[in-house]
Amino acid sequence: MERLCGPELPFWVANQTLHTDRPDLPECFQLSVLSWLPCIYLWAVCPIYLFYLKRNNRGYIMMSIKNRFKTVFGLLLWIVCWTDLFYTFHELRQGHSQPPIYFITPLVLGITMLLATFLIQLERLRGVQSSGVLFIFWFLCVLCAIVPFRSKILQSEVTDKLRFTTFYFYFSLVVLELILCCFNEKPPLFSSVVTDPNPCPETTAGFLSSMTFWWFTSMAIKGYKMPLEVKDLWSLNQRDCSKKMVPKLLKEWEKEQAKAKRYVCKRGEGGESNLEEVEVLLSNQRSVPQQPSFLRALIKAFGPYFLIGSAFKLLQDIITFVNPQLLRMLISFTKQTGVPDWWGYTLAFLMFFTAFLQTLVLHRHFHYCFVTGMNVRTALIGAIYRKALVITNAAKRSSTVGEVVNLMSVDAQRFMDLTTFLNMLWSAPLQIMLALYFLWQNLGPSVLAGVAVMIMLIPFNAVIAMKTRAYQVEQMQYKDTRIKLMNEILNGIKVLKLYAWENSFKDKVLAIRQKELDVLRKSAYLGALSTMAWTSAPFLVALTTFAVYVTVDENNVLDAEKAFVSLSLFNILRFPLNMLPQVISSIVQTSISLKRIQGFLSHDELDPNSSPIQKLLNRNSLTVVNGKFTWAKEDPPVLHSINMMVPQGSLLAVVGHVGCGKSSLISALLGEMEKVEGDISGSVAYVPQQAWIQNATLRDNILFENPYNEQKYHSVLEACALTFDLEVLPGGDMTEIGEKGINLSGGQRQRVSLARALYSDADVYLLDDPLSAVDAHVSKHIFENLIGPEGLLKGKTRILVTHGISFLPQVDNIMVMVEGQVSEMGSYQELLKQNGAFAEFLRNYALEDIIEEEEATGRTLLPALMLFITSFEGKADSLKNPKSRSVRRHGCSQRKHSEPQEKKKPHEMEKLIQAETAETGRVKTKVYLEYVKAVGPLLSVVICFLYGCQSAAAIGSNIWLSQWTNDVSTNQTKENVPMRVGVYAALGIVQGVLLLVNCLLCRAYSMLRAAEFTHRNLLQGVLRAPQAFFESTPTGRLLNRFSKDLDAIDSHIPDNIDIWMRTFWYTLNVLLICSALTPMFLIVIAPLMVFYWWVQRFYVATSRQLKRLESVSRSPIYSHFSETITGCSVIRAYGRHTAFVLMSDMKVDENQKSYYPGIVSNRWLGVRIEFIGNCIVLFAALFAVAGKENLNPGLVGLSVSYALQVTMSLNWMVRMTSDLESNIVAVERVKEYSETKTEAPWEVEDKKPPPEWPIKGNVEFQNYSVRYREGLDLVLKNLTLNVRGGEKIGIVGRTGAGKSSMTLCLFRLLEAAAGEITIDEVRIAEIGLHDLRSKLTIIPQEPVLFSGTLRMNLDPFDKYTDEDVWKALEHSHLHRFVSNQTAKLELQCSEGGENLSVGQRQLVCLARALLRKTRILILDEATAAIDLETDDLIQSTIRTQFEDCTVFTIAHRLNTIMDYTRVLVLDKGQIAEFDTPANLLSQRGIFYSMAKDAGLTQ
Repeated sequence: MERLCGPELPFWVANQTLHTDRPDLPECFQLSVLSWLPCIYLWAVCPIYLFYLKRNNRGYIMMSIKNRFKTVFGLLLWIVCWTDLFYTFHELRQGHSQPPIYFITPLVLGITMLLATFLIQLERLRGVQSSGVLFIFWFLCVLCAIVPFRSKILQSEVTDKLRFTTFYFYFSLVVLELILCCFNEKPPLFSSVVTDPNPCPETTAGFLSSMTFWWFTSMAIKGYKMPLEVKDLWSLNQRDCSKKMVPKLLKEWEKEQAKAKRYVCKRGEGGESNLEEVEVLLSNQRSVPQQPSFLRALIKAFGPYFLIGSAFKLLQDIITFVNPQLLRMLISFTKQTGVPDWWGYTLAFLMFFTAFLQTLVLHRHFHYCFVTGMNVRTALIGAIYRKALVITNAAKRSSTVGEVVNLMSVDAQRFMDLTTFLNMLWSAPLQIMLALYFLWQNLGPSVLAGVAVMIMLIPFNAVIAMKTRAYQVEQMQYKDTRIKLMNEILNGIKVLKLYAWENSFKDKVLAIRQKELDVLRKSAYLGALSTMAWTSAPFLVALTTFAVYVTVDENNVLDAEKAFVSLSLFNILRFPLNMLPQVISSIVQTSISLKRIQGFLSHDELDPNSSPIQKLLNRNSLTVVNGKFTWAKEDPPVLHSINMMVPQGSLLAVVGHVGCGKSSLISALLGEMEKVEGDISGSVAYVPQQAWIQNATLRDNILFENPYNEQKYHSVLEACALTFDLEVLPGGDMTEIGEKGINLSGGQRQRVSLARALYSDADVYLLDDPLSAVDAHVSKHIFENLIGPEGLLKGKTRILVTHGISFLPQVDNIMVMVEGQVSEMGSYQELLKQNGAFAEFLRNYALEDIIEEEEATGRTLLPALMLFITSFEGKADSLKNPKSRSVRRHGCSQRKHSEPQEKKKPHEMEKLIQAETAETGRVKTKVYLEYVKAVGPLLSVVICFLYGCQSAAAIGSNIWLSQWTNDVSTNQTKENVPMRVGVYAALGIVQGVLLLVNCLLCRAYSMLRAAEFTHRNLLQGVLRAPQAFFESTPTGRLLNRFSKDLDAIDSHIPDNIDIWMRTFWYTLNVLLICSALTPMFLIVIAPLMVFYWWVQRFYVATSRQLKRLESVSRSPIYSHFSETITGCSVIRAYGRHTAFVLMSDMKVDENQKSYYPGIVSNRWLGVRIEFIGNCIVLFAALFAVAGKENLNPGLVGLSVSYALQVTMSLNWMVRMTSDLESNIVAVERVKEYSETKTEAPWEVEDKKPPPEWPIKGNVEFQNYSVRYREGLDLVLKNLTLNVRGGEKIGIVGRTGAGKSSMTLCLFRLLEAAAGEITIDEVRIAEIGLHDLRSKLTIIPQEPVLFSGTLRMNLDPFDKYTDEDVWKALEHSHLHRFVSNQTAKLELQCSEGGENLSVGQRQLVCLARALLRKTRILILDEATAAIDLETDDLIQSTIRTQFEDCTVFTIAHRLNTIMDYTRVLVLDKGQIAEFDTPANLLSQRGIFYSMAKDAGLTQ
């Protein structure tokens, strides 16, 4: 430096700087180091920054006044600096030679200012609104200029006037630049910010604002004033949208897949054609892990952004270790006497400054990590959704809907959680190494003792973590089983009620729940141990280290400096040591998820060419040549040697028995099946057998993303006979339809599905039995107006799968299928002439009665047959009727009392599904009290008290430590050692024991009791709710209560309470200690606490509402997804793939829209709360410096090291308050459903009917009326009728006449509005529901099976012997099917009985009825999905087996009830006719006209 500054200007003078009360820096130091620092920074950052600007161009910004000023000031600065330079040259010419520094510094500064000015303009052109790089540069300039500024003022006389003036110019310009840099430029032209109605302020936020997250404040204030709603949320940043994220990931994934394919090809080319070798090669190939690596795709897509976060983390790790060093200097400062005070104050402010910097850096890092996590989740969900639309059926079978939804929810979430802590993987070891290095410096080799304890704790913690993980998996399994069972219970709740089976299922659920709780209890024990280990770890480490340090060598003295610096280092160690095992186990979990997602994304996709969707040129026909199709490559083919040609515009009917492959043929034509050989060609519209309805308005369901054309739309409605239904529905065609079309009857669903097909206007129509679910006259209408030769579809190619014989004469061709093959094909006449399978099929049905008489006449039958069959119009059709008539009917009833309804606008319709209420505002104290009540009030108080004691013990041990370190000053170190160590250890052990006791009491006992109690109440409440409750509450919402909310009560709330209590007591103690040591501290605490309380209220209000919005917007993603999976064949058939992908993306973005502010709110809070913590550190240090005369070093160390810790606990406390508030809502939500209005009691003790009741089976209605819900019209009005035991009654009537309602009344699913029903002299309204329902039997319209064994489905209470069960199966014609199964009665039925055909499920329901064999049987249109053969079996069984019982049949196939004792005709809820069938026909009333429609009379 001498060369640069010359001999007169020394670089460093100790007396002038450190050891004086008025310190100043020498001029040489000022000119070199202070001037060059900012320049070095700017030149170092410049290349990276220029590269960044080149990559990110946001469009240019118009030149503003601010920008002009910045540029002008920059140029002025350059002029000022070079004025100095030229002045030096001028002096040189005058003969005053100055040292070289006077040339170098102005030159460097001037060039740097030019660079800065260049950057200002470049940023403007690149659309940077606020520059962090330049802000830091100007900040450094000002900081470095303050020292010369001060020394220039302190100068007694001015020698060098020009330099003096230029410096002041320089200083003021730099300050102005800094001030200007704090403000933002306008957004660039053409940016999205301008067009967006509610843009996220982050994009336009300045550097300071985004470092401190100040831009979020507006939302925090809004959320505090009133609960946030969806419209208050900012739009998602462009870079986080699905539109950007998903393609980014998929692009990388496709590259990976291509790479893997190339690799496989290379391997394959080497092999010879010898078959065995190829086999070997193939098997090797599987073992070679050259699958496409999904991990690599993820890293390529999201790595770079994530690395920025990692850089911040590295910086933060280094800053962390500055404070313990400063603490050491502070403590040594308080020991010294006669040193200048400004040292202490500088140290205090430095501590504050490093802590503050650390806060900013840490939260930047978190922000990057969380955003990466969020992006990964968006991309994963998008990728999985896109894949789910195109996977083959074989692949679909290997992963159920539930599993795939899990991939989206659980596994994607795991990735998101992991990314936030992934950096700990390298950061934790780094922190540990640094901490150990500083500790070694401090205490020497004794540290190893402490480290040994830590290392011993690691396996202990790891074992506990492993066990806990295992328990968690086990608990998840129980939970899944429980939820699956609950799902079935809720889906089949009507059946459970009708059969009075609730108790059996309730016990099953409770048994699973008990196992779940046992596992939870075990993991709570482990949790208590690990909490104890984790909390006592730093203490144990400190104890062993200090004890070893003191006893190893007599000269080792434990003074305050060593003790408290070591303590603060140990505290730093705590976090990485605890996090490391967690991160590792989390990585293990995520790697499992990774495998699952990779497996799913690698599934085979449907070959887009195997389906005839592409419009081919030869549009004349649809042909299949030699088709052989299978559901999965490895399965045997289901359809073989299929040859068919459907000429354009013809109508082909496909007939055959149940399970002969009719629906499979349709799937094959759609390209849903694996094509083994053969080919197909021709564009399609598809109507599946079980209609797929979206949760949208009726109109949207029909349009299915096609543009609306009024005329076409109305003709479609007319043809599908939907116009009448629209009048009945509450909102017309704008009625919202519940999930799975719950508020439409089966017939309506089927007709909507037909309307959708008709509207889509395709070339080929594949109709899979659309007529089975509608009434006879409706099916006739649809056939005539839509499908038949005169219908709207004439001229289109139509393939109709049907069971109805009546339409066959009118079709062009008939194809008969037997066991997966085409047995015959031809027109109606041809097939009759062939006298093959088809003639046989017809003969069985149409001619039962005639055949005996005419057997003799032999072949003369045919003409007669023709006549007969045409007269049979519509006999064979039936109705698979409404799941919930109740709901569809209330529109009908309202119309009567609101005549001017036509004027109402359609959107004022009544919503069927009540919107889920997201609670708003603060959680009421009542809810906390509820929870306390469930835990037990006395216990709660004891638990709080124990937390206090444990915290006191912890503090006590540290106070003791500070006393111990003060032994140094009184020289009593040696004699006191054993006593000091002993007491210190005792206090620590007391703390650990209290903690353990507390955890066990709290987690393993009381909180689990609360969990058990709430679940039992919830289950009881839901099972006792009346049927109407289930119709207005979607299953998903109830399941949510049983899964998510209960999960919160099981595990989240106890965790939250535990951490909250610990941090609360800890913070309280810190503040007490600081105040006790320096009473001045109390003055500062008050404003800090007010600020703290204030930030906390703002945060909690906003974050709680954001969490609620997030969870409300989350379920639509999954429900849309499962809806898509169930309907993916329809979506593909109509080619609506992209529209659905867009819908899903929109839903994900909606969800992230509320998630993103949630992340930011945590950062916002963190920065503010930690600022308070840093202030506490600052004041603790300042007061320690101020009162250094009367404080000993031990106490200073104690108070400052505690203050350093307090930030963490303040932060946790707010977090936990907020978490607790969001989770405690679960208690409220569960409580809401535990207190639903219940139906009548299940058993009434004093009114129990005799066990053998009813003996005769007489049923009597007296003036009976009923309505569905309060405030709706009557559905049945004043029915009075008397049925004698053993009568067979048929109930008929048009749709909506009240037929089903009548049967529901017998079971009291609907309670009477007036009048009463008596069965064998017992009023049914007075006895318990179970007593009543267990004595009646119903065969419901929709066969519901539960997953479990077949035996359980027939007899859940195990009342009957196996013999009885087999007998029932024999009578219900299932004997052959069941005895062919290997498992026999233990045959596992899948969810909803999916592995049995619809017909077989119906027969199982019949078997149930046969088993119960009560005196009264009700048949509710039980014959919808069955071919005529099975139908006859059922009818004959009922005739023989239930001969002496009273039977009520709701019939749509009138021929089934023609031989009944009497027929009841209902019309608009009243009895229209009631007599024997013969009399009714002769009366020529309603019944006659219905019979005529069905072609039973002339």
